[in-house]
Amino acid sequence: MEIKKEKGLKLCPNDFELECTTVWAFPRRGNWATHTSDWRGNWSPEVVRNLILRYSNEGDHLLDCMVGGGTTAIEAKILNRHITCVDINEEALARTKECLEFEANNKSKQRVIKCDARDMNFIKDDEIDFVLTHPPYADIIKYSEGKIKEDLSNIHNIDIFVDEIEKVAKELFRILKKGKYCAILMGDTRRNKMYQPLAFKVMQKFIDVGFILKEDIIKRQFNCKATGFWITKSKESNFLLIMHEHLFVFQK
Repeated sequence: MEIKKEKGLKLCPNDFELECTTVWAFPRRGNWATHTSDWRGNWSPEVVRNLILRYSNEGDHLLDCMVGGGTTAIEAKILNRHITCVDINEEALARTKECLEFEANNKSKQRVIKCDARDMNFIKDDEIDFVLTHPPYADIIKYSEGKIKEDLSNIHNIDIFVDEIEKVAKELFRILKKGKYCAILMGDTRRNKMYQPLAFKVMQKFIDVGFILKEDIIKRQFNCKATGFWITKSKESNFLLIMHEHLFVFQK
């Protein structure tokens, strides 16, 4: 899908209201600015907008350490926050740069850097005002199909995956200012038809490195491929289709 770049883009959603409960549901995927829905697994711009407005101020320095399709970068630019965008995937970085090619009429700055989220040594201790990111859910979606060895989305073993996420959590704790917030969207999965609480395993790793859990928001999923095939499988094999994710907000 081609990203729109024309001047005069609409820069906010219609009828936007700040969420005030622990259950969020956004069926639309963003029809403003340069948002598109063709990056598989990207999070809703309305999730990002809610997080930025609740946990940061204009002029703050934000970080998305797994920026993917660029959703966070777009919203940060619109809302007058500086942002550092990190990813290990060149395609994601190119996509993010392209998404940022619009006018926002403010002084926000964006930098897009190729880097492993487990070692962001170019960022100083206590530099970042707010972290928000949407990591892969182990190898549910393989973003590089094994071509990038550092890519966390190539890890199938859940225990190995969460151990690597702990390294990310340590880095985020290091670079975040004391008292500031870190938001992580994480989903669960099944293995051999049995439920695997991947999100809670990730949550515990963040707590282990020193974060305090402020919020656990349940986000309803709308764009899962709950096709006739999987509905039939659910009934035949007696398992439920996972239609929610956990949005954890931690404080340092």
